[in-house]
Amino acid sequence: MQEFKNVTVVKKANCYFDGKVTSRTVLFPDGAQKTLGIMLPGEYEFRTAEKEIMEILSGNLEVQLPGTMGWQTIQAGSSFEVPAQSKFRLKVSELTDYCCSFIK
Repeated sequence: MQEFKNVTVVKKANCYFDGKVTSRTVLFPDGAQKTLGIMLPGEYEFRTAEKEIMEILSGNLEVQLPGTMGWQTIQAGSSFEVPAQSKFRLKVSELTDYCCSFIK
């Protein structure tokens, strides 16, 4: 999907890690929620409340998913899933554009 139609965008940015990760919340008429964001190079750890699907739109990163010791490379055009109530680590090597979908 290249664009979202008939949505509400929350104007206030979500800022993490001293502004190195930012996103905007997109709300859909059916109650679904996504964020569109940018990550600068760095290492980050996130916690989830709900299941998440992270789609990488440009750039690339490495992800360490819950319960794993190794790192998986994710490039533009790929995605990964993170279970609810968990945490995951990222190593971002270049400016990375992403879309995160929250699954209820």
